Amino acid sequence: MLFRQLFDAASSTYTYLLGDPASGEALLIDPVFEQTTRDLSLLQELGLTLKLVVDTHAHADHVTAAWLLKQKTGCQIASAAVIKAEYVDLPLQHGQRFGVQGIELEARATPGHTDGCMSYVLSDQSMVFTGDALLIRGCGRSDFQQGNPHTLYHSITEQLFSLPDSCQVYPAHDYNGRTQSSIGEERAFNARVGGQANEGDFVGYMDALRLPHPKRIDEAVPANLRSGRPAEDQLPLEPEWCDDLRITYAGVPEISLEWLMAHRNELTLLDVREPTEWEQEPLPGYMDGALQIPVGSLHDRVAEVPNAQPVVAMCRSGKRSALATNILREHGITRVASLRGGWLALPHG
Repeated sequence: MLFRQLFDAASSTYTYLLGDPASGEALLIDPVFEQTTRDLSLLQELGLTLKLVVDTHAHADHVTAAWLLKQKTGCQIASAAVIKAEYVDLPLQHGQRFGVQGIELEARATPGHTDGCMSYVLSDQSMVFTGDALLIRGCGRSDFQQGNPHTLYHSITEQLFSLPDSCQVYPAHDYNGRTQSSIGEERAFNARVGGQANEGDFVGYMDALRLPHPKRIDEAVPANLRSGRPAEDQLPLEPEWCDDLRITYAGVPEISLEWLMAHRNELTLLDVREPTEWEQEPLPGYMDGALQIPVGSLHDRVAEVPNAQPVVAMCRSGKRSALATNILREHGITRVASLRGGWLALPHG
């Protein structure tokens, strides 16, 4: 199984990608709306097709990307049936098994943080995705959105602590840079519910917490009850100057050779190779007129790059031109992309 743990710094949210190399199918757990481009880029680079998006609960600190990902990929949306969120294709019940080809999960109801909290256990019980029910050395708060510390205690001790000690715990959040734990660790060392703590200890702890109101709750919860669908279907704006722009997982905007050739007269082509390369590997005639500035000089010579037209940077392989696009963006040139594959992608006949 291909597995990636992704992080959204603004909300300290973990998104999990699970993919099956044999079938090419994948699912995402707890995707964040603002990270949609990142997640789609990673799926594309890994050669995976998104089939399912799963939320562990109706989040109060970020808006899910479920609806947006469904619009872009045709994937299905799953979440706990009790949430009654709109646009859900697979309303999950406790004990239900689901997934994509080659990957099966079991849904376990773990309410207490919210009524609709679910944890997802990999079929071999080697991993569990606990949402906000069980965190690393902690747990989700229980003082809002149907929270109940008694319910949460039983969810953790009966549903999660019944898993093998070796089962790896992957929560929806961590605020201290910790990435994963295990059921054995949390049973022994969790600061709220581990060791010899009983229900009274846990409830007393949770009732004594005085936590600030989640900053985005008034926006996030209603949006998440729509599976993240924005008001008036306002999709994130796409670049108007290019309908072929692809953002890589590294964050580099790229365009294809085919698009460049179709729009050559509407662009400034910037060759950032070294002068010796220009002599030894000249551009084909159909690329005449390229502006030549080595990438090492670009910071000092950026004023020479006209920005009346979009700029496409190129080099031998596409690596230095990726750096060039970042340099140009730092200097306020926003309509810019790197030529995917660079000089090596050009026909040289």
